[in-house]
Amino acid sequence: MKGKFPVEKFQTLRTPFYYYDTEVLRQTLRAINAEIAKHEGYNVHYAVKANANAQLLRIIREAGLGVDCVSGGEIEASVRAGFPSSKIVFAGVGKSDWEINLGLDNDIFCFNVESIPELEVINELAAAKGKTARVAFRLNPNVGAHTHANITTGLAENKFGIAMRDMVPVIEHAQQLKNVQVVGLHFHIGSQILDMGDFEALCNRVNELQDELERHRIRVEHINVGGGLGIDYEHPNRVPIPDFKAYFDTYAKKLRLRPGQTLHFELGRAVVAQCGSLITRTLYIKEGATKKFAIVDAGFTDLIRPALYQAYHKIENITSEEPTVAYDVVGPICESTDVFAKQTDLNATRRGDLLAIRSAGAYGEIMASQYNCRQLPKGYTSEDI
Repeated sequence: MKGKFPVEKFQTLRTPFYYYDTEVLRQTLRAINAEIAKHEGYNVHYAVKANANAQLLRIIREAGLGVDCVSGGEIEASVRAGFPSSKIVFAGVGKSDWEINLGLDNDIFCFNVESIPELEVINELAAAKGKTARVAFRLNPNVGAHTHANITTGLAENKFGIAMRDMVPVIEHAQQLKNVQVVGLHFHIGSQILDMGDFEALCNRVNELQDELERHRIRVEHINVGGGLGIDYEHPNRVPIPDFKAYFDTYAKKLRLRPGQTLHFELGRAVVAQCGSLITRTLYIKEGATKKFAIVDAGFTDLIRPALYQAYHKIENITSEEPTVAYDVVGPICESTDVFAKQTDLNATRRGDLLAIRSAGAYGEIMASQYNCRQLPKGYTSEDI
């Protein structure tokens, strides 16, 4: 089964480009809101790093989600999209002074702090403005995740967060500073996680930490467990909506929140990945010694995930219904890693055929580059065309 695309309208557009099905996005957002409504105090912040397309941000804001930002540029994009400052969280291991000042000027909900030096800079900059910055400490729980090594973030060897053993003295130090207010704890163990056991392990770590903090008479208002929920890259048509029920239920069953505490999530890929496809045109069919190559006009400058993570994306020929043939689908970039798939079955493909590289709504357009002096791909929604 193929996805549904307005192929005739696509023929008039310059390829490659991103296409976003806003109905899939809205279905996804409805599924998220239906599940969190079952749990008191649950809040979802969309991770802007997954995709900052302005129209998608507007739809996400209209659904009532907040945002998780990891740069000043993402804060600016979120403010332009109309997200209230009270729903903006600013994370990131290396916040520049201008970015911190931007967060302070906008009175954002919280800074997720990753080190004592960062905490002291935030305190200093807040003091200069006569403000108090709300902070949550990102703790590195040393929890492994069943995902690609390049997208794990919760191990001791990773650059992110503060070691659990340092958490109590760090909080006690922060409580002595005049221009910061400790409001929460923040965690994130990785991305594209499909094994709920990984999130259970995180819950266990958080429970241990909360018990330890209470022994020191420390209590926080908010717990932020990050995101990380994965999607089904192999079956985007059959499984367009991630298993949000299992995800949120895991935290409801395993995490021991204290009375009045709120729980925050930072979902990115799970929100936008399945609504997006990279549309590319076939330039040539090249007969190799042992295989056929479908050479397309998109490259890893447009979608870097296969080259960077060896990531799988389902590819469909949306202009052919002929019997399938195995192809290596490759791009025009002058690098051997510019390969989207090897020996993948497509309906027999010819020059000019349009291919849809599916599940590309997250970490696709946002990671595009201009290597080889290529133009950045445009993004269109189903409301545009």
